[in-house]
Amino acid sequence: MLTERFERALAYAAALHRDQKRKGSDTPYVAHLLATAAIAIEHGADEDEAVAALLHDAIEDQGGAATRADIARSFGERVAGIVQECSDTDQEPKPPWRERKEAYLAHLRHASKSARFVSACDKLHNARAVLSDYEQRGEDLWEIFNGGREGTLWYYRAIADTLAECDESTVVRDLVRTVDRLEETVRSAAPRK
Repeated sequence: MLTERFERALAYAAALHRDQKRKGSDTPYVAHLLATAAIAIEHGADEDEAVAALLHDAIEDQGGAATRADIARSFGERVAGIVQECSDTDQEPKPPWRERKEAYLAHLRHASKSARFVSACDKLHNARAVLSDYEQRGEDLWEIFNGGREGTLWYYRAIADTLAECDESTVVRDLVRTVDRLEETVRSAAPRK
């Protein structure tokens, strides 16, 4: 069962990301955090993992080390550790996109099981959103991504493969299937050269 700690984390995440929107849309960013937490809970998350799922982008996007310290103080060191492991950087300005993603992939192989689990939930929701957005917007979608079409597809395949090497959980299998479908959809819809 989830306790009032989860409720506090929900309020904290909503306040922290209040002014943030999903990339390329007017959807409040908290929708992604809620979806990631829902996926985690549906796949058996304990409360620390569910709280970390709500807060998985807090360090990376909302304050770095100071936010990490606040999370540890408010929700415990295990939650802060999972969130830290799910962050591809806490530096500002952020390093170049490809460099960050390659470093995150290398890190993921040695991350804790809980961090890989929360990361899989996060990437599953993101991949589902990219697939849905691609089906609606087509090739124009790639303009909103730092990695463009090729980089974005590379990253989702690399994340899915890396997590599949470490874990055979249902959420990872769902991620692999979603990335397969995304690649298939893009291949079949993209104009031939």
